Amino acid sequence: MNILKGYRTELDPNNVQRTLLLKSAGAARFAYNWGLNRTQEVYAMNQLPVPHIKYPTAVDLHRELNRLKRTDLPWFYEVSKCAPQEALRNLDKAFDRFFKGLGKYPKFKSKKKGIGSFAITTGAMKVSSDHIQIPRVGNVRLKERDYIPVDLKVKSITVSEKAGRWFVSVRVKEETGEPVPIKGPVTGIDVGSLKLATVSDGKVFENPRALRRNERKKARLQRSLARKKKGSNNRHKARMKVSRIEARIANIRKNAIHELTTYLAKTKSVNVIETLNVNGMLKNRDLAKSIVDAALGEIGRQLVYKCNWYGSLLVKADPYYPSTKRCSGCGHIKDDLPLDERIYECGVCGLVIDRDLNAARNLEQYYTKNLGPNYALTVAASSTETINACQRREVAGHRETDGQCSPVKQELNTIERKS
Repeated sequence: MNILKGYRTELDPNNVQRTLLLKSAGAARFAYNWGLNRTQEVYAMNQLPVPHIKYPTAVDLHRELNRLKRTDLPWFYEVSKCAPQEALRNLDKAFDRFFKGLGKYPKFKSKKKGIGSFAITTGAMKVSSDHIQIPRVGNVRLKERDYIPVDLKVKSITVSEKAGRWFVSVRVKEETGEPVPIKGPVTGIDVGSLKLATVSDGKVFENPRALRRNERKKARLQRSLARKKKGSNNRHKARMKVSRIEARIANIRKNAIHELTTYLAKTKSVNVIETLNVNGMLKNRDLAKSIVDAALGEIGRQLVYKCNWYGSLLVKADPYYPSTKRCSGCGHIKDDLPLDERIYECGVCGLVIDRDLNAARNLEQYYTKNLGPNYALTVAASSTETINACQRREVAGHRETDGQCSPVKQELNTIERKS
């Protein structure tokens, strides 16, 4: 089985290399903004309804940009040709997602929100134990030795800056055998903002609440930044302090989620999670900040590919499955269950249990009672097949539908089923 993996680590460039990295990121940012402005000019000249506009593609924009290099933009020859080329491709993808209703309209990039990044797809790209060769930049030292595989062909590299630190993400293709199915229990996982995750076997993963715990310090640094004179060195130093605290918050959150998802994918044969409408949950102004701080959508995203890597099965319950209001003992469903009621008390069988643990056990029962091991064997036999209750299959990109079913997003090695 061939899988694409990305390895991200920090760079340790010298002053000359740091300047070249800044120029490359600046060229990518300039090309993106220039392409967006040029596309808007084409729209203004045509004055046609949106569905009938002939927008310039990334190839058209790159050809025009190459002509400008000889006269107006000679400094583009100091960086790799891939930096502006990949930026224009990203702009093309952004417009494509916008017109398909999958994303927002592209915005201009600004240095105020970060130096940015650039991607390299061609040229001399080679990884050694402690260095990486980047076209037009040279051999840059890595801060982490022997982390990136040196015997695999590099497909692409992406260099990015965050809080004054430079990182490289190397994309490689690895040939691995078929994952051995894990011999572990079926597990239901209830995720939330108070507790990051509660597993049906009783294990609890606490939410680090990175944003809440660093909120006062971040606010103080932001006030200090607002007082500084624009364009001064002190303002630049204050902006770097804000960037560092934001990077720390993101890293704490990311580390907690990786520990959770790796543990579940490596030790559980079947992981059953809820299908959450995170965008709808964010409309609750009282809970929006806590939901963003927990990054609930990222948990499901990581479980999809990690379960595929390690040989476990991921099952997504129906969005309307009442895992919270249902009693895991007798199956009775309450009409209402307020958020501040953290203990579930069943008025039929008398069960008294933690609210999150009850929801996790209901998710486990969703698989054991509704799906069963036959579905696990069917999906485990082919990691490219997805089955739901409407018997809709997606095999090698071809969709076959039997009967009517609601449009639910299908993902690799994932079951979605109506109860």
